[in-house]
Amino acid sequence: MKESYLRVIMAILIGLVMPLLVVQLCKPPVPSSDPQDTPGEVTSGSVSDAPVTRISVLLPSGENCIMNMEEYLVGVILAEMPTTYEMTALQAQAVVARTYACKRQMEQRHADGAVCTDSACCQAYLTNGEYLNGLGYEEDIRIAKEAVETTKGLILTYQGSVIEATYFHCSGGRTEEALAVWGVDYPYLRSVDSPGEENMEHFSDRVFFSKENLEQKLSRELSSIPKDWVGWTTYTTGGGVDKMNFDGTIYRGVDLRRMLGLYSTAFTVAPAEDGVWITTLGKGHRVGMSQSGAQAMACSAKTLSEILNHYYPGTRIDKMQDVG
Repeated sequence: MKESYLRVIMAILIGLVMPLLVVQLCKPPVPSSDPQDTPGEVTSGSVSDAPVTRISVLLPSGENCIMNMEEYLVGVILAEMPTTYEMTALQAQAVVARTYACKRQMEQRHADGAVCTDSACCQAYLTNGEYLNGLGYEEDIRIAKEAVETTKGLILTYQGSVIEATYFHCSGGRTEEALAVWGVDYPYLRSVDSPGEENMEHFSDRVFFSKENLEQKLSRELSSIPKDWVGWTTYTTGGGVDKMNFDGTIYRGVDLRRMLGLYSTAFTVAPAEDGVWITTLGKGHRVGMSQSGAQAMACSAKTLSEILNHYYPGTRIDKMQDVG
């Protein structure tokens, strides 16, 4: 009798357990929490579930697209730095661009995306198709991919936090500190020497402004004697114009640069008979990494770490997954 009861109980248990085992065996595999797009794939949606591997990009059309981070960075390099530069310089650009993108992803700068493709606001970006349409060749894309792949996941941090990895074209010999340009102080965005740029594009440029042209750009009338226009001038740590007394009106250097369309705030003004000659050093805001300086350092056999530590003193190279 006892054995009969046991057989009944075992049959009941088997009847209950077997269906559960069948259901578990037939379930589809759980997808990875770190999904990857196929190369070049662009999808729409949210990136909150995978902030490390994807980036929300606001396109010129106004569309918000979610891109694979590493594929996106290839397009940034193609748009931001010549692939004729040394690989070490391109690798530095990849780390800096990735850091910049991660920072923007964390704060969602734009309501419809983390970054846009306007270099004056965020970072420039080109698709492979746009680049091949008269701008470059397949070999250039291969080089850009190599720079990204060999630095995959690497970003710059300061005391455990992702930095503001700003960069620009050429410093003209010395970078600028963030405080002088944006009024915000960052301990790693200091003014540093940037040697080796002397033969680089836009190391120095000279442009003439007539009296009429200046009056139009400054929206005011000027006195008739150009040699009396430039009064006292103060300078920033990085050699840029801080403030200038120009024909009795005091301007900030950043405002004169914007109003006159100058390449940088590192400029001098020389009077002429019917206007002025303005000579600029460098191109861009001059805060962070000089792309021309990175190339010069790479040509001098400096390592990736040496380049990044020079332009962002006190920072360290970390992996994205190790940073909160």
